[in-house]
Amino acid sequence: MPAVPYHRLLQARSIYASPLGSLHLGATADTLAGAWFEPQKYFSVDELDGVPVDPTHPVLKQAALALDRYFAGEELQNPPLTFVEGSPFQQRVWHALVGIPQGHTSSYGALAHALGCPGGARAIGMAVSRNPISLFVPCHRVVGARQQLTGYAGGLDRKIALLELEHALVSEKKPALFDA
Repeated sequence: MPAVPYHRLLQARSIYASPLGSLHLGATADTLAGAWFEPQKYFSVDELDGVPVDPTHPVLKQAALALDRYFAGEELQNPPLTFVEGSPFQQRVWHALVGIPQGHTSSYGALAHALGCPGGARAIGMAVSRNPISLFVPCHRVVGARQQLTGYAGGLDRKIALLELEHALVSEKKPALFDA
């Protein structure tokens, strides 16, 4: 039996006008299940065809308010989240991303080690790149082994802007999370 297409699991969507461009939000009945920049690798706005636009949906309103505060410099407060797609491994990685606090970063290798997958930095990177809830599941906080800024599905310029907003650009004074 084929899997239910992702967009069919969403009950409402909206578009948030962020300072970094349009951010498409998707919600189930009571959780945020998607947040994608336009354009974003691995996402096409066409995937949301048929999902009703409803910016008054309670979860979407909560997400928009959280984003307003975030872009004003406050800590991002997540609405209830759910992963309606992804393998168990991907979901495990995405849950770990939520644990990277604002103002900090982690490397792919350190994240792999923390998840009990030493040597699994590439697999972590693939899971991170498929994160369906950008910003709220902060994949932009993951950097390369030498703390270099690597790809971001929403674009490297956005990743840099987000890390600058969070004062999380890696420096010698502030070690990355999970690093020894």
